[in-house]
Amino acid sequence: MNREIIDINDYTILLEEASTDNSLIDSCFFDEPVIAIAFYGAGNVGLKVKFDGKTKEFHHTKGMVLSFYADDKVAFEHQVSRLKPLQCLVIATTIRSIDKLPNGEGQFLEKFLHQLVHPKDHYVEGPVFNMSPEMFLIVEQFFSNTYEGEIKMMFYKSHITALLSHYFGQLAKQQHTTLNTSQLEKINLAQEILLSDLENPPSLTELANRIGTNTNKLKIEFKAQFGVPVFKYLQNERLKKAYHLIKNEQKTIQEAAWAVGYDSLGSFSNAFEKKFGYRPSQA
Repeated sequence: MNREIIDINDYTILLEEASTDNSLIDSCFFDEPVIAIAFYGAGNVGLKVKFDGKTKEFHHTKGMVLSFYADDKVAFEHQVSRLKPLQCLVIATTIRSIDKLPNGEGQFLEKFLHQLVHPKDHYVEGPVFNMSPEMFLIVEQFFSNTYEGEIKMMFYKSHITALLSHYFGQLAKQQHTTLNTSQLEKINLAQEILLSDLENPPSLTELANRIGTNTNKLKIEFKAQFGVPVFKYLQNERLKKAYHLIKNEQKTIQEAAWAVGYDSLGSFSNAFEKKFGYRPSQA
């Protein structure tokens, strides 16, 4: 397990990674009451939140953003296994520090996370949704950067600001587009289906049929939930997986392209460069 705690301005940043060949429970507590936003990267680790004899469970955490208020009576348990490693970035602050936050974040916390700023229990949950591709990419960069010292702190400061701007921007959009619970479950199921077979995903019509809706609703509501159209989301996930295969598993460019459904190396290389800013051969 690797846990890094960084104090930046009036934020505390927690970067946590854990993996195992078997299974383990990684527990996390806060010494004082905090308002926090947790961003879950690759791994789809299981999460249990325990307080006052209650347990809230999350089974599909990959790409999830969870906002909450928690005091020292709350325990967060991550269930880590070989196929579900932990990768979590938490941005936390205290209620007394809200007015001191840079860039006006305090007013956004008050506006969008009012129930967390004025808590009525040991644990209060705010909005839960999936990261946009832009947010996911920033979170990945926190776990892959190799900077040291003052340069590393500069990186953290700039990227925390960028990540929070995307986060509050997503909340602002959601105020205008609200999906009912049934439709939200269908859209999340559509996401799971796409992620389960990146190499041979279903067509838009097949996907709509499998979740019990029509293609028009699927397109509108998928974009409302994830911030991008279905095809763009699929392309982003394919390229992120290809990046991981090349960078972390030492796969060849050809192998990575085939693994995510690209038959043409030229098309794959062009899409990769458009997303990451460099060719796969430079990864």
